[in-house]
Amino acid sequence: MPATAIICGILLVLIGAVGYAHGMSTGHPSPTALIPAIFGLALVILGLVARSKEFVRKHLMHAAVVVALLGFIATAVRVVPRLGDATFSAAVIAQISMAIVCLLFVVLAVRSFAAARRNRTTE
Repeated sequence: MPATAIICGILLVLIGAVGYAHGMSTGHPSPTALIPAIFGLALVILGLVARSKEFVRKHLMHAAVVVALLGFIATAVRVVPRLGDATFSAAVIAQISMAIVCLLFVVLAVRSFAAARRNRTTE
């Protein structure tokens, strides 16, 4: 699961970096374009520490799920009202991308937690 956190975190950092670079290229850079990168950086750090510290891995992966869930909720609340619009700006595309990556991580983590619990009870 730490590797999944790292990969999803890197994807979020890339979404933030591309969004900010797009803003710079159009002459309207916005620091809010880096929000996915902040969430991604948190996931990468949690994944790296969980990989190296076996005794706190479970707690760090639960923290990573909370970060991803907050990232999904924060973006979904902003994106859902805009889905009816015919225009998809770069910001909306970045928000949709962030929501998808965060939701994917949450789903994969929940499946992993459930499998770990099943394996623990059968042993």
